[in-house]
Amino acid sequence: MAAAAAVAELIPASSSYTKTTLHSQFSYVSTRLACHRRVNLRPVPVSQNSRISCSVTSNEVQAPAALNIEDAKKKPECFGVFCLTYDLKAEEETKSWKKLINIAVSGAAGMISNHLLFKLASGSVFGPDQPIALKLLGSERSITALEGVAMELEDSLFPLLREVSIGIDPYDVFRDAEWALLIGAKPRGPGMERAALLDINGQIFADQGKALNAVASRNVKVIVVGNPCNTNALICLKNAPNIPAKNFHALTRLDENRAKCQLALKAGVFYDKVSNVTIWGNHSTTQVPDFLNAKIDGSPVKEVIKDTNWLEEEFTEKVQTRGGVLIKKWGRSSAASTAVSIVDAIRSLVTPTPDGDWFSTGVYTAGNPYGISDDIVFSMPCRSKGDGDYELVKDVVFDDYLWNRIKKTEAELLAEKKCVAHLTGEGIAVCDLPGDTMLPGEM
Repeated sequence: MAAAAAVAELIPASSSYTKTTLHSQFSYVSTRLACHRRVNLRPVPVSQNSRISCSVTSNEVQAPAALNIEDAKKKPECFGVFCLTYDLKAEEETKSWKKLINIAVSGAAGMISNHLLFKLASGSVFGPDQPIALKLLGSERSITALEGVAMELEDSLFPLLREVSIGIDPYDVFRDAEWALLIGAKPRGPGMERAALLDINGQIFADQGKALNAVASRNVKVIVVGNPCNTNALICLKNAPNIPAKNFHALTRLDENRAKCQLALKAGVFYDKVSNVTIWGNHSTTQVPDFLNAKIDGSPVKEVIKDTNWLEEEFTEKVQTRGGVLIKKWGRSSAASTAVSIVDAIRSLVTPTPDGDWFSTGVYTAGNPYGISDDIVFSMPCRSKGDGDYELVKDVVFDDYLWNRIKKTEAELLAEKKCVAHLTGEGIAVCDLPGDTMLPGEM
């Protein structure tokens, strides 16, 4: 898995969130995990015993009146501070808070989530006045670790984190989710063929798509991180016909961030001077970092970096192989910078895009203006008004070099689509992949 070179914007401390008021703002309800150890991912009736729920408030920001501690003790499987509900109406800062939003995260006990969850809870993603509920999905093997994650979130005293729930059944965890960050996937093992990984992980995302379709918000925004993320996103959206296909994203933002970093290094500028960078296509070694449309300090990259050979060869290769180089240096994949890139991807959708700029995300190609084949998930340049939606950028140019590279990554995604036809409802799978192009970090 690749990672991002950007740094998330931190929310400055303010007197509204001092430690003297934090404790009185929290309310959670927690249940034990013993009843939740099952692995069946098919639809099941939802019951109180089917999930662990740490709940501070209802879906509205304002909480009910304080519960008597004796009443809290009557609740089954309740313990600790999560048994208490405080009167938030007395807290001045909650008057300007927005309605609670539900964020589901799969693979929540993994390393990427270990970095991501605390950024979400801190307010640095959705804003300092946006309370959130975290709904964390793990597996039977990771459920104990998930309890540890919930404990760390509890100990962190985040005032905006109003609710935490954990479980292993997506039909429970995804209920009413307004954002679904699908990180969990099986890693590629030694000797595993790429087609086998597509099938194994594809089944995971088919099940999760069905669960989202059944219980999530009808306007849920889905970001697929688990690899191969483009085709996993396609599988997921095909299994969620009641959710707009436009709402599904494959994470290619970390590739964009790496491309910006390399261009900045070559030009001798800080990376905030680099804009209009697009990653086209698949999150694989066929991805196309677009330097033709990119800009450095407002000027076309090719006017600033005149070494065409470096742009066409070394630059592209560095972006594609950065994750593998990092693994060799550090001995592990780039979980932290991947988490930052997820933050960047979300913020690009909930914050208006700066005038003249755009961002990369893998989205459904139906009706795209570029001539890319329909019915695949392909990374393209997008802009947003900050409402969670986006539009494709039309003012881009192509030359023969860029277009030929785009057609190569398109061919790979079309081949992957045929390989998972049995998971998208399109018949019998025929797997004839053009080559092994998984990124090194996915091994």
